[in-house]
Amino acid sequence: MADPKGFLTTGREVAKTRPVGERLKDWNEVYVPGSLLPIISKQAGRCMDCGIPFCHNGCPLGNLIPEWNDYAYREDWQAASERLHATNNFPEFTGRLCPAPCESACVLGINQPAVTIKNVEVSIIDKAWDSNDVKPQAPERLSGKTVAVIGSGPAGLAAAQQLTRAGHTVAVYERADRIGGLLRYGIPEFKMEKVHINRRIEQMRAEGTKFRTEVEIGRDIDAAKLRKRYDAVVIAAGATVSRDLPVPGRELNGIHFAMEYLPLANKVQEGDFVAPPITAEGKHVVVIGGGDTGADCVGTAHRQGAASVTQLEIMPKPGEERNPGQPWPTFPMLYKVTSAHEEGGERVYSVSTTHFEGDEDGNVQFLHLVEVEFVDGKLTQKPGTERKIPAQLVTLAMGFTGTDQANGLVAQFGLELDERGNVARDADFATNVDGVFVAGDAGRGQSLIVWAIAEGRSAARGVDRYLTGASDLPAPIRPTDRALTV
Repeated sequence: MADPKGFLTTGREVAKTRPVGERLKDWNEVYVPGSLLPIISKQAGRCMDCGIPFCHNGCPLGNLIPEWNDYAYREDWQAASERLHATNNFPEFTGRLCPAPCESACVLGINQPAVTIKNVEVSIIDKAWDSNDVKPQAPERLSGKTVAVIGSGPAGLAAAQQLTRAGHTVAVYERADRIGGLLRYGIPEFKMEKVHINRRIEQMRAEGTKFRTEVEIGRDIDAAKLRKRYDAVVIAAGATVSRDLPVPGRELNGIHFAMEYLPLANKVQEGDFVAPPITAEGKHVVVIGGGDTGADCVGTAHRQGAASVTQLEIMPKPGEERNPGQPWPTFPMLYKVTSAHEEGGERVYSVSTTHFEGDEDGNVQFLHLVEVEFVDGKLTQKPGTERKIPAQLVTLAMGFTGTDQANGLVAQFGLELDERGNVARDADFATNVDGVFVAGDAGRGQSLIVWAIAEGRSAARGVDRYLTGASDLPAPIRPTDRALTV
């Protein structure tokens, strides 16, 4: 146990954010650089090293949280990094982007603020990079087997790194011009600067992983031919089909999916554009969808100089305390104020869009909405609550419906889908096609980054066992597993 009295003597203290006026002028991460290190040892000391650490169950990766909390408390950063990497390939990603279901499952959270697990995690890995403790781990020998990984998001990268370290020759195929998937072109720079992806890619290159960008399997390379070229294939292409809003006026200019809008802002930071082709500058912006992607749109619009930003959510406003239907240690639906929400804008709950109104040139100008409520378990419009709000740029951030089938990947492989439209798989993450496996959102459906990494690691074990007959690679989950957070 780190500090036997730590949870009694030390209060919860989280990372400090830079002033809003300062951070809106740039795209750097919102947190004050170095603000965690002076406090993180004591924060790690709040961990009680529980006899049954429910944080393990809350985390799909099974992170050894009490162990690296203890090392962080003692400031043994190298040992902490080793324990952290034992279960997680990319803790700098999860430490910045994961909603921390481990903290919701923290035993201390029953009657006190939970341990700042996420902050401890990111402090350990940032310290490891600064101390040059993160080294390539090239395999001692090669197996002679080849694996293609389709998609370079967190699931694909985790699978590729595990399989490379097992001795297989791995090539990652990415249809975009840079590696990273939604980490690269879905997550804004102010949430995670892309240097964190870049140095992991360099580590993986040094280990032997090959990367092929601007190659879309199903269009540029026939999927069936790819299967013949490699001994095994891992599909980690994500659930990239955005949920649409089929209401009158949807065809007007200025209405875009979030994943049409956000990547362009990232491309500006990569140096591809001086200004994004789609910008919120000087416009009244409406974001439809109250989740993390919607918040990303809100923060991006603020930095682009929007005249106003309104975020709409069809569900009621969550409470600030757990409701009886979501008891500890489940992941509760609570009212969440992200850094983007701190920066301004209005959030409107329990409303539904009825139609869009445009000008004579076909550009969206107004969004018409109506309040809704649950009646007999169904969302119903409330008469007399119709109104319209200015909307010159609308982003649809309502989630994703499944894997892209338009490019022919699913059909060319001959893959079977489950009842939700995801690629079906067995307990080893194998599809119905021999030698073809699936990991991440492509098989699970839209989910969290921590689940994607866990699935990538688990699928790698299935592939390794398929290629060699046995595997020592860790497999934190099976496709049927559900942590307490789901």
